[in-house]
Amino acid sequence: MSQARPAVLEVAGREVAITNPDKVYFPHAGHTKLDLATYYAAVADGALRGIAGRPIVLKRYVEGAAGEAFFQKRAPAQRPDWIETVELRFPSGRTAQEVVVRDAAQLLWIVNLGCVDLNPHPVRVEDLEHPDELRVDLDPGPGTSWDDVRRVALIVREVLGEHGLRSWPKTSGSRGMHVNVRIQQRWSFDQVRRAALALAREVERRAPAQATSKWWKEERHGVFLDYNQNAKDRTVASAWSVRPTRDARVSMPLVWDEVADCDPAAFTLATAPARLAERGDASAGIDAAAGSLERLLELSAAQEAAGLGDAPWPPHYKKQEDEPPRVAPSRRRRALQPLITVAKAEHEADARAGLERWKTRHPDAAARLQVDDVLVDSMRGRSSTWTRIRVNLRHVPESERPAEEPPDPDYDPWESVRRGSRAPNTRSSS
Repeated sequence: MSQARPAVLEVAGREVAITNPDKVYFPHAGHTKLDLATYYAAVADGALRGIAGRPIVLKRYVEGAAGEAFFQKRAPAQRPDWIETVELRFPSGRTAQEVVVRDAAQLLWIVNLGCVDLNPHPVRVEDLEHPDELRVDLDPGPGTSWDDVRRVALIVREVLGEHGLRSWPKTSGSRGMHVNVRIQQRWSFDQVRRAALALAREVERRAPAQATSKWWKEERHGVFLDYNQNAKDRTVASAWSVRPTRDARVSMPLVWDEVADCDPAAFTLATAPARLAERGDASAGIDAAAGSLERLLELSAAQEAAGLGDAPWPPHYKKQEDEPPRVAPSRRRRALQPLITVAKAEHEADARAGLERWKTRHPDAAARLQVDDVLVDSMRGRSSTWTRIRVNLRHVPESERPAEEPPDPDYDPWESVRRGSRAPNTRSSS
């Protein structure tokens, strides 16, 4: 069967071909790849505000939003001459030419590659070492309500305001919220991350029952303020991004008066263009509000003087001089709460199958596990996420605990890096 003829959209003075336009990208909602491209054409003015002039990681869903994504840092070798790129250097020392989007035609070109949401770096191409955005990612844990997320967001606004910074909220497009702060391009990635950590700790101090700055999942409760989203090479879905949810939900910019009673499910691929046309972009003034991090960094210094040093970094970053042990507390308390890894897999279904095999081998121990004794972690690899499953044997008598075995399966996301190979630039047709 021959593929459908491409659809051609005229934007920014160019004709952009959308291949396989009838391919269903959101099976539950019924939206096609062409629907996604048409959406981005309609909201381009808002979407470009979050991505224009920034390197972008291509997060590609070549089988649609219901399939698995892979991260492509390097711009495709075959690209039009009107696609801009810039060389970015990563913490690993590697470099890559990443795509830079400045207009609606370039935006639709990456959408045609299968990009559902947009993942820009917090820097501009003119200065790749000094971010112009501090990003506050409010990540709700299991059992955390949307009301808790909103309450924590309002405390974030309060703390930022007290430190001389104007903030711009948006729904994450999933269960959380993001708060963006435009900042002067004067501080390094490490300084911006340190400011974000100070903010997270202050919010936690004010709302200890609802908010946490703890990196290790086993220590978290309520809403986690992910300060590490400000580390170099981390990206967050930008405003007006469509997220890979069943209802094609959108990461929607809000005015603060809307936060207290907004419903994130109201903002979707189908409804967002009309909202932009009727109300405009709630984050329209963000570029004119670049603030200073000096007072947040003073807060960081005060916290350090009180005994709060650095906090853990993501696992693939170089160990920092003043970083605490990069070991989960449960592993440090192994005799009391032994945590073992039972599966590491490229795909979650394979990891869960490994967990079931472990339970079959150790039925007595499996019968004693509580719901929160099984930790399923989505881990970020070089070009995609992978899944790790750990089991806490705290409820199993010490004399009956199975010995730790090699994970089954035992996926190694960094094997290709050690071999010196490079991630491919292309996958199957999108």
